[in-house]
Amino acid sequence: MPVGADAAAPIKVVAFGDSLTAGYLLPADEAFPAVLQKALRKDGFDVSVINAGVSGDTATGGLARLDWSIPAGTQAVILELGANDMLRGVEPAVIRATLDKILARLSARHIKVLIAGMQATPSLGKEYGEAFDKIYRDLADKYHAPLYPFFLAGVATHKELTLPDGMHPNAAGVAIMVHGILPQVETMLRSIPAKT
Repeated sequence: MPVGADAAAPIKVVAFGDSLTAGYLLPADEAFPAVLQKALRKDGFDVSVINAGVSGDTATGGLARLDWSIPAGTQAVILELGANDMLRGVEPAVIRATLDKILARLSARHIKVLIAGMQATPSLGKEYGEAFDKIYRDLADKYHAPLYPFFLAGVATHKELTLPDGMHPNAAGVAIMVHGILPQVETMLRSIPAKT
């Protein structure tokens, strides 16, 4: 029996992030949430993955829209925010504090969270990069949340996997992202108690 099939409805997962989640310039069925949902269903999970990605969104923007972006009944969230803050040079301490508030509110709602980490661009310098990269590890430890260290693993710097801007994944890039994060998503889903 598929995981989640004994529940009244599919497991509700929200992919909550920026343009990398939203599927910038891609058809809806090639965006990360849609491709992830297809992969999960192929593996036997009765799941609905909602696309709550907003292009250009920052951690602060995510916090402001958190309550209406994560509807009642959500059982799991893939949190992917912070990249736009980093590109704008926002202080890592500010980004950390905002993501902390998001995680605290999701925790209070008893929603499972998989943190999709990002990495700072080298142009921002070693000190900034170390402080930024540490945010995700520290928050994962604090909230006992699984961490996928780099959402663009296997895609970043590979021109054939990105759009002409060199930053956003194309359809082939999204497929690699989903393949990379899939095992951790499936582990998270298996930890969700069945509804009675």
